Amino acid sequence: MKLTTALLTTAAAITLALSLSANAQEAQIRQALAERFPKLEKIDEVRATPLVGLYEVRIGTDLYYTDAKGDYVLHGNLIDAKSRRNLTQERVNKLLAVDFSTLPLKDAVTIVRGDGRRRLAIFEDPNCGYCKLLERSLQQVNDITVYLFLYPILNDDSTQKSRNIWCAKDKAGAWQDQMLRNKPAAAADCDTSALQRNLAFGAKHKITGTPTMIFANGSRVPGALDAQEVEKRLAEAAGGKSPSTP
Repeated sequence: MKLTTALLTTAAAITLALSLSANAQEAQIRQALAERFPKLEKIDEVRATPLVGLYEVRIGTDLYYTDAKGDYVLHGNLIDAKSRRNLTQERVNKLLAVDFSTLPLKDAVTIVRGDGRRRLAIFEDPNCGYCKLLERSLQQVNDITVYLFLYPILNDDSTQKSRNIWCAKDKAGAWQDQMLRNKPAAAADCDTSALQRNLAFGAKHKITGTPTMIFANGSRVPGALDAQEVEKRLAEAAGGKSPSTP
């Protein structure tokens, strides 16, 4: 009993010492980088990487790497050569992941195919060519509910087209007419504050391009995917696979 207590006390002491050491190391790196880069934005996080002596420095979702003294700084991808994993991209994927439950679904156009059991949110601009490619691919995906967030960021015309779609009696039909048949929605006016909220949400989560897809597990994918890749991502999301997986 005494031996067990002694071991537990020793383990706790080692854990505390390591924690204090890590905190001191972080403080040293922060101070060194602040002195060497006076205009550096606020550092959000400093943490050790799997490579001994190399530390990750995070500013927002931008990742940099430095040595223990902050003498050298790298900006690029850290690759695990054994497993061929891009550790930088995996970390960025986690940072950019969006909790699906936080999406303001009331501000989206809902499109249901089949039983709608699988869920996918997409931020799209009606003038986006890649969005049109994605919409064609999605026609081949069944049993899905798509939450379309109109995200007019390309030009002024995008704002007008998004307004007309949002104000249409059949929003889903108006969107598909625009993207699949090149048939713009008729001019219409209504409360379009949802579009402004979409823009604010996208800015908060650094959604800078369209289309941007968000799957039920929080994983986020920019650009147009073909139907097969969408099916694969939906299966991963349904299985609870982590968004860190590229």
